[in-house]
Amino acid sequence: MSTPKAPDPAKLVISVFMKEKHLFDQIFDRLEAIAGPCDLISKWLDFDFTDYYYKEMGSPLYRRLIAFKPLIDQEQLASVKIATNEVEKACSDQGNRQVNIDPGYLLSSRFVLATGKEYSHRIYIGKNIYADLTLMYTKQGFKTLEWTYPDYASGAVTGFLEKVRKKYLLDLKERKIK
Repeated sequence: MSTPKAPDPAKLVISVFMKEKHLFDQIFDRLEAIAGPCDLISKWLDFDFTDYYYKEMGSPLYRRLIAFKPLIDQEQLASVKIATNEVEKACSDQGNRQVNIDPGYLLSSRFVLATGKEYSHRIYIGKNIYADLTLMYTKQGFKTLEWTYPDYASGAVTGFLEKVRKKYLLDLKERKIK
């Protein structure tokens, strides 16, 4: 019989992409209000892996990833997704999103994104939100899965997530010392 154990807290990471970079400054404070102070932030990354969002948002698109200082309980991911959806709506123009916000969390073994879209590999986590196992961490680093979006498989994203993972492991160690 397995013995239930409380899961480790997670490092919240939010991906934001948009056409107009100045919008980032307008939403950053709102994201910190949802998630707490920023811990790490990526440089601007080109978002040229798909044209799926071009009709709604225009092109070219740019992405930034933000990791937040407070560790979260994993079950908080659904609530964070609901809150970031509200920020997206507030930034809409004539029904079109100007910003796409994708929250997820990082553990030592994986990176998980929140989504409102059901699919075979996504697990329901409540509040009409699903968890998408996006990347797994192995001795060789982040490993993609057959459903991993190409942008999350890119070296720019996994390189940033490597930095976040190192910081997360330090945060866990510090937490255990206290």
